[in-house]
Amino acid sequence: MRGYDESVAFLGQWGPFQQAVFFLLCATIVPNGFGAFTLVFLTDLPSHHCAVPDVNLTEDWLTAVIPRQVVNGEQQLSPCSRFRLDVVRNLSARGLVPGRDVNLSDLQQETCVDGWSYSRDVYDATVVSEFDLVCSDQWKLTFISTVFFVGVFLGSFVSGQLSDRFGRKPVLFATMAVQISFTFFQVFSTSWIVFLVLLFINGLGQISNFVAALVLGAEILTGNVRVLYSSMGTCLSFAFGYMLLPLCAYFLRDWKSLLLALSLPGLAFLPLWWGRVEEAESIVRKAAKWNKVQPPAVIFPDYAVNIKADPKDRHSALDLLRTSSIRVTTLVLCLVSFAACTGYYGLSLNTSRLHADPYVSCFISAAVEVPAYVSGWLALRFLRRRRSICFTLLLEASALFLIQLVPQNLPHLSIGLEMLAKYAVTVTFSMMFAYMAELYPTLLRNTAVGICSTVGRLGNCIAPFLVTLNIYLRHLPYIVMGTLAFGAATSVLFLPESFGKPLPETIHQMQKRERIRCPCIPGGEARVPVELQDGPL
Repeated sequence: MRGYDESVAFLGQWGPFQQAVFFLLCATIVPNGFGAFTLVFLTDLPSHHCAVPDVNLTEDWLTAVIPRQVVNGEQQLSPCSRFRLDVVRNLSARGLVPGRDVNLSDLQQETCVDGWSYSRDVYDATVVSEFDLVCSDQWKLTFISTVFFVGVFLGSFVSGQLSDRFGRKPVLFATMAVQISFTFFQVFSTSWIVFLVLLFINGLGQISNFVAALVLGAEILTGNVRVLYSSMGTCLSFAFGYMLLPLCAYFLRDWKSLLLALSLPGLAFLPLWWGRVEEAESIVRKAAKWNKVQPPAVIFPDYAVNIKADPKDRHSALDLLRTSSIRVTTLVLCLVSFAACTGYYGLSLNTSRLHADPYVSCFISAAVEVPAYVSGWLALRFLRRRRSICFTLLLEASALFLIQLVPQNLPHLSIGLEMLAKYAVTVTFSMMFAYMAELYPTLLRNTAVGICSTVGRLGNCIAPFLVTLNIYLRHLPYIVMGTLAFGAATSVLFLPESFGKPLPETIHQMQKRERIRCPCIPGGEARVPVELQDGPL
């Protein structure tokens, strides 16, 4: 039976049809770039302090009613308390001057019973100021991000099954519709609970849209164009959307205006839905007209042949743990995927803290991804997988560990190291899917990639909490992410090499691949495979 690539070879690889598919599918991924990190601006914490109602206070007491505290060597207004207003009003009426006639440290304090006053130096309004998610309710900010990533996690879990059942195109447009509509509905949230529910549903469509577009393009395109689309095309489209986010947020500093603006681009893709989903041969014949080539009389000669699968050839997720070699491969890839997702999203969500200007910080974080994706593509073409991924994970870990050694008077060096870590983890992230697909046999490939990526999405869910660990120790998030990266880099050495080798078709072929064996495992002598002995990369 001829394969798909052989059957459609007469079309060529880069005709008008393939160009249209390539660029239109890349365009559908752009909204994923800014949709994934909108929360960086929506939930950023503006400067705030207790609101003081319009009462008869002297200028001195209006200035002194909010206590001051030292944070990182600088005096700031207390964000969550004020001096008791009834006491202050009485002292003001008596003509006493704070700091001269009254020792402020002796006054009792109270919580912000009249709400908060928020600085508008950076934002006109955010979800934080809209629903007062500060002080005792500040935990809700982290919870919001986690709920979104739980939606992404569940979306990644079911998107593949939905695509297999209903087709790539219906799922692509359905998930785009979910993104557009629920981003728009969030504008009308009347409470943080409503916002949370709508954000969760939005998360369901976020990764599903990306996966559907990725798979659809990989199935239609062939040869080098398929590789280019699956690596550079999709990744750079995501990065382009990511870079557009701070630009939009800079000009639209109200969270509702920003969400409205980000929901509009998706409407441009609705006209791309035309008619019913056609059969493969009908699509290929239309593609032949676009490319101005003559199709053969029968494109898929084996299409009508009914092949009944042998029950012995059916495999399940349990096969990923059935033998020791496959079990080690699966567990290591799950660990690497988890470490990569945790590092990538942890560093991305931390961008608003990098620089005094959060818009500059977000753009720098997004721009770093462009050379990272190019590096990942070049590494996939010319370098060995195991060494490349091990190196980038070690580079990430080293940069994160070095941050804690940088003096506070050198903030730009800290930013540079964090961006180096972001570059390294993005390169790892861009290479992982290709490496996973190359290690598993055909009948287990989709299942294996799906499970490993789903485990990786758990890293997304904990990333928001990980970033908040800096309240206990300033560099604790970097230490945790660096430790994960170092552990993953070490474990990668026990994976087989796949560069320049044919994809395994059976479990037996996968088991025959050489790997480094741990001497502490009974019966496993430490030996270095041939590909580690043949000199430089």
